[in-house]
Amino acid sequence: MSEKKNNQVSRRTFLNYTLTGVGGFMGAAMVAPMVGMAVDPLLQADGEGDFVYVMDEDEITEEPQRKTFTIDQEDGWYESQAERVAWIFRDGNGDILALSPICTHLGCIVDWGVQDDHPDQFYCPCHDGRYDKDGVNIPGTPPTEPLHVYEQRVDDGRLYLGRANPR
Repeated sequence: MSEKKNNQVSRRTFLNYTLTGVGGFMGAAMVAPMVGMAVDPLLQADGEGDFVYVMDEDEITEEPQRKTFTIDQEDGWYESQAERVAWIFRDGNGDILALSPICTHLGCIVDWGVQDDHPDQFYCPCHDGRYDKDGVNIPGTPPTEPLHVYEQRVDDGRLYLGRANPR
């Protein structure tokens, strides 16, 4: 005689399956946004190739010039334009150098040639920080690293700047 198997699901087993399923869906609903935020930047187009026209190459002199330019900025879903500044000049070798005016000590704005004692240096008024003409920090002054340098390219006699990067 064969025994008939009982294929019925008990209440306890049904409840266990139901709660496990619901818990799994709730866990996935909590984790999915976090995974999305972590992976999204990897899927975005890299903005390193974004260069903005600043000035003509023949306007660049050996004396640092303060140039203001506008970039497109995207913060989440909000798109705006932000103003950037660069100190642009030709160095002793005739190469173009574009320096960020943001002091690496406290983030204040540096200016060129405004201090009577040091007319050929960049000066930060926040804590008397100084940089030489090439943007290298002067030993004994608060900044611990040089001014950042803008990525640059010249096309058809026009200077384009990208991001400012540490040296």
